[in-house]
Amino acid sequence: MFTGLIECMGTIVSVQNKGTSISLGIRPDIPDFSVVPGGSVAVDGACLTVEESRGAVIYFAAVKETLDRTTLSSAVSGRRVNCERAMEVKSRFDGHMVLGHVDGVGIIEHDQDLGGSIMRTFRIPDNLVKFMPQKGSVAIDGISLTIASAEFNKISVSLIPATMEKTTMLKKKKQDIVNLECDVLARYLDNLLNYKTKLSDSGKPDNLLDNLERFGF
Repeated sequence: MFTGLIECMGTIVSVQNKGTSISLGIRPDIPDFSVVPGGSVAVDGACLTVEESRGAVIYFAAVKETLDRTTLSSAVSGRRVNCERAMEVKSRFDGHMVLGHVDGVGIIEHDQDLGGSIMRTFRIPDNLVKFMPQKGSVAIDGISLTIASAEFNKISVSLIPATMEKTTMLKKKKQDIVNLECDVLARYLDNLLNYKTKLSDSGKPDNLLDNLERFGF
């Protein structure tokens, strides 16, 4: 599990195709970014497992499922990425609960300069709209952010100078793509409300809302 608070940026130094997967070599910006083989790192919000380290470079495998759902499918050497190691049990829990399981890809629509911060608007996939309410949480390229506004298939978030400077958001521009992870609590709640539990007397599957209505709630 992660918090969405980026520890550092890193640079992709190698990309090697391995059938339907790729091997990524990433050099974190900080020298003490140590992770043992088998450990987890969120790379632009996608949870990857460390295969090995060689000097300052950490190597990961990104499998087909990851490539199909994330911007890592277009990874190239020289690209800058956000990096966060998995949270330790004893750590303070800032940000919000981020699993590193990317739900889809969004597109930067435009920026609005608010004089001290940037309001950035993203176009999001239609199937993710219900998980992104105003004032809810979202991870964008692994960064924990609060949704300032949500309308149709667009969300806007406020980017303070610290976020811009310490993450890849400073270099992002209109039409760039980003990884999106919905708030896990919203995802589980939606599954609970819509899970088909059993057949009702009418022969149709019930869900939680059907059962609550039947019992007078």
